[in-house]
Amino acid sequence: MAGGWARDGAVQDQIDDTVSDAVSAARARMPRGDSAEYCDECGEPIPQKRRDALPGVRTCVACQSARDATTRQSGINRRGSKDSQLR
Repeated sequence: MAGGWARDGAVQDQIDDTVSDAVSAARARMPRGDSAEYCDECGEPIPQKRRDALPGVRTCVACQSARDATTRQSGINRRGSKDSQLR
């Protein structure tokens, strides 16, 4: 149930938009093209099974894990509550 001037179902629309944005961002980060035989960051060989599973991969598992650990999510705050804006 939406409140104020919002129409019914507006909350679900916000949730759907947030999920859609997250999926689009994840797809944009997916590797494309030819896989590298050696990691771009550390120079270690990338196993053939990893290259087969992820076409376009450029980093080894260790380097990708480190990169993923430092990736921060910055999304759009679609909630209008004051509490969510203070975070």
